[in-house]
Amino acid sequence: MTIVLGFEGSANKIGVGIIQDGKVLSNPRRTYITPPGQGFMPSDTARHHRSCILDVLQEALEEAQIKPQDVNCVAYTKGPGMGAPLLSVAIVARTVSQLWKKPLLGVNHCIGHIEMGRLITGAENPTVLYVSGGNTQVISYSEHRYRIFGETIDIAVGNCLDRFARVLKISNDPSPGYNIEQMAKKGKKFVELPYTVKGMDVSFSGILSYIENSVEPNMLQEGQFSCLIDRLLLGGQETLFSMLVEITERAMAHCGSQEVLIVGGVGCNVRLQEMMAVMCKERGAKLFATDERFCIDNGAMIAQAGWEMFRSGQVTQLEDSWITQRYRTDEVEVTWRD
Repeated sequence: MTIVLGFEGSANKIGVGIIQDGKVLSNPRRTYITPPGQGFMPSDTARHHRSCILDVLQEALEEAQIKPQDVNCVAYTKGPGMGAPLLSVAIVARTVSQLWKKPLLGVNHCIGHIEMGRLITGAENPTVLYVSGGNTQVISYSEHRYRIFGETIDIAVGNCLDRFARVLKISNDPSPGYNIEQMAKKGKKFVELPYTVKGMDVSFSGILSYIENSVEPNMLQEGQFSCLIDRLLLGGQETLFSMLVEITERAMAHCGSQEVLIVGGVGCNVRLQEMMAVMCKERGAKLFATDERFCIDNGAMIAQAGWEMFRSGQVTQLEDSWITQRYRTDEVEVTWRD
């Protein structure tokens, strides 16, 4: 029996999760929410994480009904992510590791998403679409690496959606992407917007610039908001997701894959899942996806990746337990898969 405690805090969510041999024992988290029209600054986000991380840790232990001596390893997000939040959480993880005299493991955030998705859905060897606030990648496993077959060449799809919400002063509670998804359901007419796929890669800066230039202050008045829903929210969401489905299908064809796994915060968008399901059905493939409990950043995904790493013999020495804002998915040697 192996129990791993995982700390996640790479962006605006702080989570602590506990995994015991493939079973999620607990997974509490808190979200730093800013006013409409505003993003979250690194220093403010780190301050939020510091203020509640010990409460979340205590909640995780109580929910899992375990004590510190039951934990076999402490895992934390090494990167990628925002520097100040990453560092604030890494310091707590290092401290807990030393106080409890437990091994430490630095985990790649992206691989945490993938391993959590594989655990929850049962997908065996899928083509992975990883879509979040800071990352957009199409990934497939080969020869002990998660290989990146396509990605964004500018901004991530989640960041793009967040910027849509910021321009239109849409609430950040519970998340801008969720609110856009609900409002887009009210749209009645699809409006074509800039669509940029370059080989296996995508670009979202063009559609973002179009939307930013399309909105004038007087248009945000109640009388004109319905047309903005059609032009920007319905059209914007459909266009972004169409681009993602295209590059995912292209990667599937290249790899001969019959499985797709969607992970990351944007992955819980039901419309994205519907569009991907249509493509998979046409190819005779299977789609695997989860809900907001496991798609959105959480501590259990770091614990699960840490569990896989720990059982394959990996440990992070204290002097190597730094963080890095840029930590590529394909930098990690995947020692736990054949």
